[in-house]
Amino acid sequence: MSEPNQENTSIEEKPVSFSVAYACMRCGTQVSQSELTRLPEIKCICGFRVFTKVRPPVVKTIKAF
Repeated sequence: MSEPNQENTSIEEKPVSFSVAYACMRCGTQVSQSELTRLPEIKCICGFRVFTKVRPPVVKTIKAF
């Protein structure tokens, strides 16, 4: 008696990496998240430590009921 060939197939999903950009509040320099994680401290080249998340220019409209 032969058993059917059962292969252990595992689907490996790669983590989805979103390109998140941040902008300095003082000078407006845009920095990616991967660049910020490489630095020892979160600081802009101008020395300011406050960043905002750069959002896409797409405006979402939601239909009211």
